[in-house]
Amino acid sequence: MSTTKKIAGAALAAALGVTALSACGGTDAKDKPAGASDAPKSKTITLVSHDSFNVTDTVLKEFEQQSGYTVKVLKSGDAGAALNQEILTKGSPRGDVFFGVDNTLLSRALDNGIFTPYEAKGLAEVKPEYVLDKEHRVTPVDSGDICVNYDKAYFADKKIAPPQTLDDLLKPEYKNLLVTENAATSSPGLGFLLASVGKYGEDGWKDYWSKLKANGVEVVDGWEQAYNERFSGSAGGKKAKGDRPLVVSYASSPPVEVLYGEPQPAEAPTGVATGTCFRQVEFAGLLKGAKNEQGGKALLDFLVSKKFQEDMPLQMFVNPVVKDAKLPEIFTKHGVVVEKPETVAPDAIAKNREQWVKAWSSLVVK
Repeated sequence: MSTTKKIAGAALAAALGVTALSACGGTDAKDKPAGASDAPKSKTITLVSHDSFNVTDTVLKEFEQQSGYTVKVLKSGDAGAALNQEILTKGSPRGDVFFGVDNTLLSRALDNGIFTPYEAKGLAEVKPEYVLDKEHRVTPVDSGDICVNYDKAYFADKKIAPPQTLDDLLKPEYKNLLVTENAATSSPGLGFLLASVGKYGEDGWKDYWSKLKANGVEVVDGWEQAYNERFSGSAGGKKAKGDRPLVVSYASSPPVEVLYGEPQPAEAPTGVATGTCFRQVEFAGLLKGAKNEQGGKALLDFLVSKKFQEDMPLQMFVNPVVKDAKLPEIFTKHGVVVEKPETVAPDAIAKNREQWVKAWSSLVVK
């Protein structure tokens, strides 16, 4: 995500010094509970992930103590790069479980056969719309929405209503206000492209982007530049004197601005145009050839447990997929619920992703 979902929160948290798991991963012998014996290598579970994976230390240690396993986290760049490494090492994986493949890249993972099917305990509690692989080669872990965010102060000062839909972004009052990420290099950029495909279809999305380009959309390489440099509504964008009051980011970005605001504001300084969103779902899977298959299965069970699911929102700034998992108050107070996000079927993404990105690049960037 870079992925997912997650990028916004994880990057901002990192910038402010929030503790995350190291690339070497979870706990080691010195962190074990008193009285615990040294675990043999067969009791270590290696989780391969993109850089945004995080979990509260006490929650992870509780799983380790109860299961008898030690979790090692191997962070491997953004989601696309991490997945490509697992495809290259197919059959001799670097770990036991892979986390971070989303619905935009799911077909690539499944077509390359890198996962062993496993139906996680607790999968029945996952909302059925997120179970996209009926063979259970992957397990849904989280969801998030890529959406246009807006700078509330800018639109209040200008006495202009902020946009709410994809169609709104074509209106003259929003000319030269939007910055988005390159769909060829950025997960949110790709998600925004897919939102237009979902909304306008194969026959209409190119026309939409031609009009959006004529209305002054700016394209930058990635989320960090778009959100923390060009967007006027974020803490980073204010410091960088960004002059674009509309940005492609996440529905979870406003709660993050509140959580890490100094001082913490009573209200989020940014809003979400809920009619511009694309729904991402992230998955984890048991890697084929895993050295610790039983441990990998236990970890997948943990990832869909209520304990992990309720810890996840403030660690990775994504939404739970389990039916009864509760969101933290900062999400319910300052976040939004996207009732009808745009979606594109995974098989359609698999069939058309590369040609869509190539056509988009020719149309918008060149």
